[in-house]
Amino acid sequence: MGLRKLLQKILAKPVTRLAERVSSSPRQQDVYASLDALLKCIREEAKEKGVTIPFDINTGKFVIFSDQHKGGGDLADDFVKAESNYITALQFYRQQGFCFINLGDCEELWENTPKVVMERNRSSLAEEARFLQTGMYFRVFGNHDLEWKYAIQQLQFLQPVFGNTLKVYEGILLQCVYNAKTYSIFLTHGHQGDKRSDGNAFSKWVVAAIWTPIQRFLEISTNSVSDSYGLVDKHNIIMHDWCVTQPDMVFISGHTHKPVFASLDHIDRLNKQLKKAEAANNVEEIESIKAELKKREAEYAGKTDTRVQPYPCYFNTGCCCFEDGDITGLEIEDGFIRLIKWENKDKISKRRVLEESPLFYLFDKLEEMKRETAPASPV
Repeated sequence: MGLRKLLQKILAKPVTRLAERVSSSPRQQDVYASLDALLKCIREEAKEKGVTIPFDINTGKFVIFSDQHKGGGDLADDFVKAESNYITALQFYRQQGFCFINLGDCEELWENTPKVVMERNRSSLAEEARFLQTGMYFRVFGNHDLEWKYAIQQLQFLQPVFGNTLKVYEGILLQCVYNAKTYSIFLTHGHQGDKRSDGNAFSKWVVAAIWTPIQRFLEISTNSVSDSYGLVDKHNIIMHDWCVTQPDMVFISGHTHKPVFASLDHIDRLNKQLKKAEAANNVEEIESIKAELKKREAEYAGKTDTRVQPYPCYFNTGCCCFEDGDITGLEIEDGFIRLIKWENKDKISKRRVLEESPLFYLFDKLEEMKRETAPASPV
C-alpha cells in the first residue's frame, strides 16, 4: 500500500469530522432570528436583500440547484466529477423553458480566488448566463461564495460573464394564488444564523489554509459519506421548525448537501415506503427498498436526530457536487414540486424523479397546520 493510500485510510474520517465541525454549528435562536429578519426585508421590498416573483401555480416552471462549489479544477475541486452532468441538466431546462434559481455556494471561494474559479468554469457559467439572456436566471449567495454579495466583486468577476443585468440576492420569495389565497415559497441558501458558516473569517481560514491542502493530497471528498450526519440533520430540523412558525409558506434551502423533500430526508422516506410495502406484503418492493437502504447505510452512518416531520413545508435541494458525479435539485412545474437527480450512466446524463407532490397538497396541509395550532375559541 502506498503512502497516500495508507494516509487516506487513517486520516479520512478524522479529517472529514474536523472539516464539518469547523464549517457548521447551527443554534436555533440564531437561525430563527436571521431568517425572520431576511424574510421581513424581502416582504418590505428591500431590493438589495431579495426579490418577490409571482407565478401561476398551474404553469410556473422553476429549477433550483445549489452547492455546486465550482473550484479550480484540482484534487480539492468537488464539482469536477459533476460538471458534465450539470451542464447537460442546464441545457435540458433551458430548452424546456424553465427559470433557473441558483441557490448559493455556486462557487467555492473559501478555497480559491474568484479569478481562478471563473477561468476554470467558463463552460458551466456560460450555460447559466444563457438563462439570464431571457430573464430566466436568479442567483443567491451562500457562505462559500459570500464575496458575490459585494458590488466590487460582482463588477470585476461576474459582470464579464453575465453582463450588467445580473443581481445577486440573499433570498427569493415565489408567490402564487390557490383557492383565492396567496401562498409563498421562500428560498435562501440556509447558512443564516450558523455562526461557523455565516461569513465567519476563522472557518474560512481553516478551510483554505488547512483543510484544502490536506484534501488535495488525500483526495478526500466530504459529499459521499458523512460521519456526522446528526449535525446536518439537526440543521435541517431547525429550518423545518422555523418554517412551521410561518403561515402560508413553504421553505426551500441548500447548504447541508442532504436532499429533503416535504420534510422527510431520503432515509426517512425509504423507511416510510418500507412500512407501506410490508403492510401490503409486496415482497418485490420490500426487497428493492431494503437493498436501497443497505446501499445508503454508509452515507447515513451516525444519524442521531431522527424525527418524522409532521408537516411537508421544508425542502432541501441537496447539492451538485456528489463524489459519484450525481446532482440533485428541485423542480416546480405545472402545479407539481419534484426532487430530481441527474445521474451519469454509461457517460449519458439521465434525469430521475425521486419524489413529487402537487403544490395544492402542500398548501392544503399548511391550512391544516393553522387549524391545529390555532388557540381554541372560548365556549
